Amino acid sequence: MSLQNPPQSPSWGYRTTSSLIMGIAGAISRGFLFGMNRTETIGLDKFLETLDSRKDVQGRERGLITVSNHVSVIDDPLIWGVLPLKYGFNPSNHRWSLGSYDICFQNKFLSSFFTYGQVLPTHRGAYSTYGTPFQPTMTEAIRLLSSQPFPKTSTTARPILTLKDPLSTESLLSDPFTSGAFTYSTNDQDSFIAPSIYTSNKHAWIHIFPEGRVHQHPQKTLRYFKWGVSRLILESDPLPDIIPIFIDGNQQIMHEARTFPRFIPRTGKDVKIVFGEKVDGEKVFGELRGKWKTLVELQKKALDKKGVTQEWSMGELTEGLKHSAEAQALRKEVTLRVRMEVLKVRRSLGYPDEDPKQGLAETWAEEGVKAPGKMKDGSWVGKT
Repeated sequence: MSLQNPPQSPSWGYRTTSSLIMGIAGAISRGFLFGMNRTETIGLDKFLETLDSRKDVQGRERGLITVSNHVSVIDDPLIWGVLPLKYGFNPSNHRWSLGSYDICFQNKFLSSFFTYGQVLPTHRGAYSTYGTPFQPTMTEAIRLLSSQPFPKTSTTARPILTLKDPLSTESLLSDPFTSGAFTYSTNDQDSFIAPSIYTSNKHAWIHIFPEGRVHQHPQKTLRYFKWGVSRLILESDPLPDIIPIFIDGNQQIMHEARTFPRFIPRTGKDVKIVFGEKVDGEKVFGELRGKWKTLVELQKKALDKKGVTQEWSMGELTEGLKHSAEAQALRKEVTLRVRMEVLKVRRSLGYPDEDPKQGLAETWAEEGVKAPGKMKDGSWVGKT
């Protein structure tokens, strides 16, 4: 999507509704955390300093990614109740989250509610064939972390390549965003406003739970992280600030083993939300981003040699950039390093180091495809 004069912000009505939904959700969460439970925060002051430095939207120079473990179905919005109320009523300086399509967007009412609440519709592989790291919502998240312009892809020919090509350019994605309607589709049937078209959303804040579902372990260990977070780090421009968060206690408020009344959160629990230090992004991810840029340049050259006219679009990938061994290795390494940053915050609370195998998808594959519930290692895994 390339716009000569992109709109500055959504309509007044949209902004007001969004502010009310996010502000009220924040107020309820804050009242519940501090009025009905015993909540402790660590590192919140520095995190608020980061948010305050981002108040001037036009002055932002990079996006913000927060990443955390996922211990209860109400982690979002509950954890943001630790923010003072003024932050909740200011959506332009609040988080965008990735919400499960099968839960948050199953009907018109919920879809509208979560859209105004700055939640992006995300398909999950366990429940949808669209649930890949390459779905249009990930493109939108990458663009939110960055800033316009986002050139629209234009090709004059389709390359015909074999599977033997190490960096195949076959099946180049078309841009899922239409500049006329300012919308995108997640499944070729629905339609959502693309928030990245508004300059007021440039270099936004994205929060992500890379575990992909609730994980409640007696030793507070983490599941392996999925690769979606690696796309946010590798493809956003420039590299966003990254802050790890560790959540402990919400699992007691909404434990997966809870009985009737299952839908009611429990009270009187000890909750701890720890905001880690800002990651030295260039030190941790700079080399990997450099390798990614090299892969992208190789793809561009391959397209040029085959006579393909290409305006490279942010968040758009060829098959090679999706599935080549080089691209997959980069995503795997980025994801492992992100997970290590969250583990550092966990370690600061005095928890013992976990078995390194806990961070591998192969370890969790031994469980097989199971319904939510209690796992072999004593952990509880939720649907969300």
